Amino acid sequence: MATTAAQDPSAQVAPAAAAAQPLLEVRDLKTHFPIYGGILRRRVGTVFAVDGVSLTVNRGEKFGLVGESGCGKTTFGRTILRLEKATSGSVFMDGQDVMALKRDDLKRMRRRMQLIFQDPYGSLNPRMPVSDIIGEGLLAQADYENGWLGRANRDKTVGDYLEAVGLRRDYSRRYAHEFSGGQRQRIGIARALALGPEFIVCDEPVSALDVSIQSQILNLLSDLRTEFNLTYLFIAHNLSVVQYFCDRIGVMYLGKLVEMAETDSLYDHPRHPYTVALLSAIPVPDPRVRKKRLVLRGDVPSPANPPSGCRFHTRCWLRERLGNPEQCSTVEPPLADMGGGQFSACHFADKVSVEAADEAATRQSSTRTVGATA
Repeated sequence: MATTAAQDPSAQVAPAAAAAQPLLEVRDLKTHFPIYGGILRRRVGTVFAVDGVSLTVNRGEKFGLVGESGCGKTTFGRTILRLEKATSGSVFMDGQDVMALKRDDLKRMRRRMQLIFQDPYGSLNPRMPVSDIIGEGLLAQADYENGWLGRANRDKTVGDYLEAVGLRRDYSRRYAHEFSGGQRQRIGIARALALGPEFIVCDEPVSALDVSIQSQILNLLSDLRTEFNLTYLFIAHNLSVVQYFCDRIGVMYLGKLVEMAETDSLYDHPRHPYTVALLSAIPVPDPRVRKKRLVLRGDVPSPANPPSGCRFHTRCWLRERLGNPEQCSTVEPPLADMGGGQFSACHFADKVSVEAADEAATRQSSTRTVGATA
């Protein structure tokens, strides 16, 4: 059966960037991991880490990817960069099929796609000075054309990028343990920039940092995007950070993309019950404001045994409010176009509203209060 435009968000882009050419296009990407057990180590199951995700990232865009821990965000980013092997699907970088590249072609493509790691402590080699940490990628990609075979040229490039991220050139002689967490993450950013990439996957780059440092790193990334013409896939679970930093946002749940929209549209008018629950958990800095929160019942199902139909139906407050319709548990909803560049994978997306969410939160609060006094 042919896939319609409403079912394939990779065929469309947000109105604000409709004229832009997608730099990255992902089509039905799947990354499954086998589970082995028994004495003979036979395959006994499969972890569906990423299970059919399609999206586009336009040139110069900051695309955010959010969701609970274990939903497949990091695996998705690593698969795009071919650090994990895709089970199926396609990834196109500026029209070139990344999954089909081999040897020298793949090596050249790696210059254009880089990664900023989440952990600024574990991602830096404690036995190497900063000059070698950043220069390692330069040496791996060195040839007579770029001149990185010479130590002097590599050291000059390292110093240039240290200055670009707000560090001094002479820091290149120091080791990782001599820096603070924010400085280490700047070194990680410099390492990602050193090869002159166009596209960078930021894997929760501020989650391990103090709140006072997070804004500095986010502002640095924004400035670098303008200076070096970068495009970001920004993976995070902090919705406040994503709202501040990103142009468009995709929401993942249990290996699936359940909603995608421009940032303002997603926060003002979410169209998936999971997104509504995530947004209700954002703390309000004013202690006088009492915010109603939707608490999702139960734990996230195992990605090795995902529920049938809509994967969110076992925890869905909207399904409970609608009387548990059978369609939710038997038919998987497509990621359909809701208009205005917003997509939602929910059979009843038209019934998602602020009023419905407030009513569900009030009912939950009343139930907890009665249970506590009983």
